[in-house]
Amino acid sequence: MGEIATSDRQITLFYSSKSVRAKQTLAYAKAEGLAIQEIDILKTKLTGTQLAELADRLHFQIKDLVNQEHPSYKSNFEHHNFSAIDWIKMIQNNPEIMKQPIALRGDTTILVETPTDIIKI
Repeated sequence: MGEIATSDRQITLFYSSKSVRAKQTLAYAKAEGLAIQEIDILKTKLTGTQLAELADRLHFQIKDLVNQEHPSYKSNFEHHNFSAIDWIKMIQNNPEIMKQPIALRGDTTILVETPTDIIKI
């Protein structure tokens, strides 16, 4: 069992409140009447264990959670091969560079590409 609590009765959504896609996803989910637990990654610092668990659930390496095309990443970091711990610290100190929204329900986890993806979970 991981550190992130999940339920088959509600969707846990990790998102950035500055993300247009995340706002659209939340609005769509609420319009569909889905039960959502919202976790704004800009307000709630994720632990290294939570980040590792999210990556694992998505079948990603931790570095794959980083949006290397994000302007904040491009302006603050050069492309390197960092260790998993370095990637975790980068996300924790710059949560806006994390790929999101990420939705969890029970044993299912998806990276939301379009707002309507939320109904797939």
